[in-house]
Amino acid sequence: MSEAKWYVAHTYSGYENKVKADLDKTIANRGLEEQILEVRVPMQDVVEVKNGARKTVQKKMFPGYVLVNMIMNDETWYVVRNTRGVTGFVGPGSKPVPLTEAEMKPLGIKTENVTIDFVEGETIVVVAGAWKDTVGVVQRIDYGKQTCTINVELFGRETPVEIGFEEVRKM
Repeated sequence: MSEAKWYVAHTYSGYENKVKADLDKTIANRGLEEQILEVRVPMQDVVEVKNGARKTVQKKMFPGYVLVNMIMNDETWYVVRNTRGVTGFVGPGSKPVPLTEAEMKPLGIKTENVTIDFVEGETIVVVAGAWKDTVGVVQRIDYGKQTCTINVELFGRETPVEIGFEEVRKM
């Protein structure tokens, strides 16, 4: 059994979430959880100003595309390729090409798992990045994105900040 990699499936524009839902349902029905590990529609926060009001909304980073973390074989290829709304994989001809480590880094997808020695409620110190030397209490841990959320004091108010596991240490 080969290693799971991230592949890009091309979809009809606007069908990304429907394809994700259909794929998730098919994976559960066929018992493919061990072969198709995750289906993701990459989103990013965008600040919009309408009528003078600032509002943060989620926008798709790549309209018309869905990322699939899977072990490529005939069955998984068939399931993804024949999902309604999917037009094919990204790659030459019918041969899908997995994303490289460099292509995945800007998407916030990390392939190596980082183990942590802290839990929610513990105090940590930020050792790298924009919040370096900041001390905070862990509010939430997201193992999927490999980040933790801490509260920091900003302009006299407690503000939640999401920081990667590799940027923090237990105090």
